[in-house]
Amino acid sequence: MAKAKKLIVEQTGSPIGRPADQRATLIGLGLNKNGRRNELEDTPAVRGMINKVAHLVRVVDA
Repeated sequence: MAKAKKLIVEQTGSPIGRPADQRATLIGLGLNKNGRRNELEDTPAVRGMINKVAHLVRVVDA
């Protein structure tokens, strides 16, 4: 079985003043402070979460 591709996601924006669902999405991605990074599997669900908070995160080249 092939290995799943990984994404490194870094938080670049603050969730202060953002809707509760965006804050919850950041927590779901394993982020909660600016500059934090998390390595996640590249799945459609994770891609959707990244798209929802694209203005608060960036995908770092692995």
